[in-house]
Amino acid sequence: MNTECPLPVFTDETVRVGHGSGGELSQRLISELIRPHFDNPWLRQAHDSATLCPGSERIVFTTDSFVVSPLFFPGGDIGELAVYGTVNDLAMSGAVPRFLSCSLILEEGLPMQTLDRALASMGRAARDTGVQLVTGDTKVVERGKGDGLYINTAGIGVLEHSEVIAPERIAPGDLILLSGDIGRHGMAVMATREGLEFESPLRSDCAPLAEPVLALLNAGITVHCLRDLTRGGLATALVELAESAGRELVVEEAAIPVSEPVQGACELLGLDPLYVANEGRFIAFVPADRAVEALAILQGTAVAADSRVIGSASTGHRPRVIMRNTIGSERLLDRLPGEQLPRIC
Repeated sequence: MNTECPLPVFTDETVRVGHGSGGELSQRLISELIRPHFDNPWLRQAHDSATLCPGSERIVFTTDSFVVSPLFFPGGDIGELAVYGTVNDLAMSGAVPRFLSCSLILEEGLPMQTLDRALASMGRAARDTGVQLVTGDTKVVERGKGDGLYINTAGIGVLEHSEVIAPERIAPGDLILLSGDIGRHGMAVMATREGLEFESPLRSDCAPLAEPVLALLNAGITVHCLRDLTRGGLATALVELAESAGRELVVEEAAIPVSEPVQGACELLGLDPLYVANEGRFIAFVPADRAVEALAILQGTAVAADSRVIGSASTGHRPRVIMRNTIGSERLLDRLPGEQLPRIC
């Protein structure tokens, strides 16, 4: 085991101003202002977390901040989101989540009942995912300066396998597996925030993803790359991975599941579900000869029961994402110039 791994100050997840934010401005901010000050091999991997080798074990480290508004929404809340979001980033490297830190930024006047409710939710989520909160901090800001409650978490996980899961592992012929329907988290938060009511209720897909990922790895499935579909949604995740891997990706529009309530809400609000955030969905790149087995394993877990193949990595070397519709027409997917829905995680 190589014990000379450099220890980065930040992971790439940290310096991309919100992984999957989707905006060209964010990308310029990173490449022109932030990255020059912290550039190192770990940041250039463009993955959800950093794999470190301080000793005989490989550990995975990630950090994230949560500023969702409102704090509580159908299907989840800021406390649950803070735990699951961090655990999911560790899972995207194939790590077993172990430890969390938690920093609370509290606005003066925040009701203690609200804080207790969020912390109780964090505690349940931590127990459900098997992680322990081992350190933390609190800060209080002036009334009107903090929007109630912000939470920052950092997570440590352990790699118990020899796989390298990263964008550069994506290979021609890999199939792209999507773990379920998209867009529910962003639309549930948006509807609650704006007081919108729909005939069919919208609930977030907020959920931990370590179980299906570890099920794949424990079954010996070769997994080349994983990515959770948070800010910027499915489309942005695909674009980022195509650019990082230097690969052309082709996806089938008809294969991507969108529930009727989400589709209806998106049409009403003029939003594209491909770019709407998720908090319990991911994509996996696996070799074609293991895809059927991988799909069966994912479908055997509750959170990924609706998994399906949505596309593949082609032999083209131009880093882009091609979306093909049912009549064979094609269009390129790209980042949005800004975020469709701010403050959703």
